[in-house]
Amino acid sequence: MALQRTFSIIKPDATERNLTGAVNACLEKAGLRIVAQKRILMTRAQAETFYAIHKERPFFGELVDFMTSAPVVVQVLEGEDAVAKNREVMGATNPEDAAEGTIRKLYARSIGENSVHGSDSPENAAIEIAQFFSGNEIVG
Repeated sequence: MALQRTFSIIKPDATERNLTGAVNACLEKAGLRIVAQKRILMTRAQAETFYAIHKERPFFGELVDFMTSAPVVVQVLEGEDAVAKNREVMGATNPEDAAEGTIRKLYARSIGENSVHGSDSPENAAIEIAQFFSGNEIVG
């Protein structure tokens, strides 16, 4: 398989509990390399753009409020089949359904405060990476 990149966010519920290092350790243990990372306070415009696919859903406003409530850590991860590998290590969206040892099983508070986001396809990964990183910020 070819090397692939994916996008990840460590969400406010995890950064508020100082879990960035613990989440990073899970990612690295799974064979993913962090090739770009920065801690930001997402603006409302950034969150609305990022989650635009959910704009018509009833939880959109709550999601935007949550993602702008505290710092997040945005990341570019690299590895073999990185999109699928990251989704596997994150675990199911609902932490109650997540497999033992996954990030969400270990750290998520709820289905809404589920600690991490990961791209669902290589195409979306490229779009999401470009929203937060310029090419010279990604050092593989």
